[in-house]
Amino acid sequence: MTRSSALYLLHFIVFIWGFTGILGHEITLSAVPLVFWRTLIAFGGIALWVLYKKQWATISLRHSAGLIIAGLFIAMHWIAFFTAIKVSNISTALTVLSTNAVFVSLVGPWIMAKRWDWREMALGSVAVVGLVFIFNFETRYTLGILWGLLAAFLSATFSAINARLVRSVNSNQMALVEMAVACSVVFLYIILNNNESFQTDLLNSKNLSLLFILGIVATSFPFIASIAVMRHISPFVCAMAINMEPVYSILLALWLYGQSEFMSFGFYLGGGLILLTTFLSPLLHKRH
Repeated sequence: MTRSSALYLLHFIVFIWGFTGILGHEITLSAVPLVFWRTLIAFGGIALWVLYKKQWATISLRHSAGLIIAGLFIAMHWIAFFTAIKVSNISTALTVLSTNAVFVSLVGPWIMAKRWDWREMALGSVAVVGLVFIFNFETRYTLGILWGLLAAFLSATFSAINARLVRSVNSNQMALVEMAVACSVVFLYIILNNNESFQTDLLNSKNLSLLFILGIVATSFPFIASIAVMRHISPFVCAMAINMEPVYSILLALWLYGQSEFMSFGFYLGGGLILLTTFLSPLLHKRH
């Protein structure tokens, strides 16, 4: 895979991820059971793919520890992400999630043992200004904004971990182990917290259909492919591309839900500043 083809594949993945917010909104399960079923279905899809490719191999203890940590962060990220959608709306959750590039610029160099890049820090500062606008104009969704920020931090962390691990571990195996860990962590949480049920009474035909679309189409394939492209693209560039996800989700949400997704002028101004970093990033790196 060349760097150019990796970029094209990444943007196709981001387009698919643009539907996750809509699917999360439509599925009536709460965040934790939703993530459990998503990870379980996705694990099944990835396992079938690994069996088909016959890519079984031993993983060192050091790399296994990294995969377990990444799987834990993935589980927490998805719970925070879907909680943000449930307590606010799709537009708020996805726009705030775009700040993951800010966190990547902070935690990425530390995890990958690289120097901090002033260009990434500068772009991150622009995104922070945009976030301030959103906080000031959308106080009704403060809880959703906070959950979205947590989701962004967790996303940045496991992305940086994966970018380091993918140098030594097969991407399909990485996806399989991390999804197994994520599913196991959520299952254990449900078992240990009696107040959190599986909500089996809500597993009707609509929810099951949407869960399979979420687990297979929007998780299994994109998850494997996103790890693979990290061999050719830095975590920060990936984070910048992923900032286009809110654009697709917000446009879909406005079309499907109308008035409930319309936000204040300040929100769109702040969101625009965050998304501006998506277009400035390649220009600054190319000029350098």
